[in-house]
Amino acid sequence: MALLTLHRTPSISTTPDELIPRRGRLQKRESFALVKGAVLLVEEGEREGLHEETVPSLLGPRQGGRASDTQRRHLHAMISLLRPEDTVKLAVRLESVSPVRVRYLLIVGTLNNKQESLLLGMDFPGSNSDECTIGLVLPIWSDTQVYLDGDGGFSVTSAEVTRIFKPVSIQTMWSVLQALHGCCERAVRGAVIPGCGLEWAQHYRENVESDQHCLNEWAAMTGLESVRRDTGARSSLNRESVEKEIKAQLRDIMRTEDLENITSKQVRTALESRIGIDMKDYKEYIDNEMMVTMAQMDNPSRILDYLYLGSEWNAANFEELQKNNVGYILNVTKEIDNFFPESFTYMNIRVYDVEATDLLSYWKNTYMFISEARKSGQATLVHCKMGVSRSASTVIAYLMKQQGWTLDQALNHVRERRSIVQPNEGFLKQLHTYSGILNCALEEEVQTRSPPAICPQRSSHRE
Repeated sequence: MALLTLHRTPSISTTPDELIPRRGRLQKRESFALVKGAVLLVEEGEREGLHEETVPSLLGPRQGGRASDTQRRHLHAMISLLRPEDTVKLAVRLESVSPVRVRYLLIVGTLNNKQESLLLGMDFPGSNSDECTIGLVLPIWSDTQVYLDGDGGFSVTSAEVTRIFKPVSIQTMWSVLQALHGCCERAVRGAVIPGCGLEWAQHYRENVESDQHCLNEWAAMTGLESVRRDTGARSSLNRESVEKEIKAQLRDIMRTEDLENITSKQVRTALESRIGIDMKDYKEYIDNEMMVTMAQMDNPSRILDYLYLGSEWNAANFEELQKNNVGYILNVTKEIDNFFPESFTYMNIRVYDVEATDLLSYWKNTYMFISEARKSGQATLVHCKMGVSRSASTVIAYLMKQQGWTLDQALNHVRERRSIVQPNEGFLKQLHTYSGILNCALEEEVQTRSPPAICPQRSSHRE
């Protein structure tokens, strides 16, 4: 994940000046979190803790070349089509039937009404293109509903119009589903209904300029096969056993695969290879289980009252960190930035998740770091990319020393609170070694504190 700051210069707006907040008419500075396939707006309250540099160009990354050049150019092009008072809340890349065209789904909000939002579909003729067109405008009304389609995507039904979207990865699908549910809740609270709100959507309808091939793809619907279920194919008992096996294998796949680079279809193919049956009848179950697992992975796991284990998404969620009283962040990755260096105390263990990595040599210092946070009355978030291996091993090591637990006790405690935890084989060996070191240290401490033995003769004489 990388952070990017964009300076927007006002363009011609369809809204009278007196209706636009002053800040909307001036040059705006917006910060975005970039991951593969997704761009998320960092809200103003969260941005206060970011260590940003003033970027003289129109669009500049906070971390040099870390942000994808393609993503930055695409984001620039898409935002240039927005009114100055409108903001991209989230942009996710979608699958395309064309091997050349690039498609994005944008969730757009407006300064004039925080309850209103809409979806824009953006089309690029190719990944190297710096120009895009609008191909879809879909307002979010109070009756809008979002469903998993059971085929690696989701559908949005709004005012009797249904559109289907397939993000390029599981991670991006999870991100957009969370954002969409928030939009739907705000639309319900604001009673946003056709004829009473979202008049600004007309501006974008009038600027739909994608070619017919793109428009056809935005309007495409799934066939009956993708929603039909063969209820007689297997008995309910057999289906239950298959679903149990799917659940176990699915968790293993999601622990080991990069969720920013794998799609639901690829997951199903992997399941078919492992289990040996056609997954067509289990599409909906698989998609639902993936979202359940993503929810577990997305939320930080409270290991102790003052200790949380999580992922890079948790480390980038300023509001969540504050809610959990986190003041210290232990970043056990080489590839992920410290997102809020001015607001939290950081410790970095710059290592990759490979068996050859030496974590053991850091555990004395990580123990002291977490203990320091505890003494200060604040909690610590320990994170790596997914909260599965590197950070989990570090938390387990802490528990073994702090609680005096065996490796099995510490590992079971952490897995009860975060079921996806799976240290790699190299880290497990180091945890076994660390367990031996702690046991030896304990024995030495006991021997040092034990009083000298009293010989029987002296004891008898005193009596």
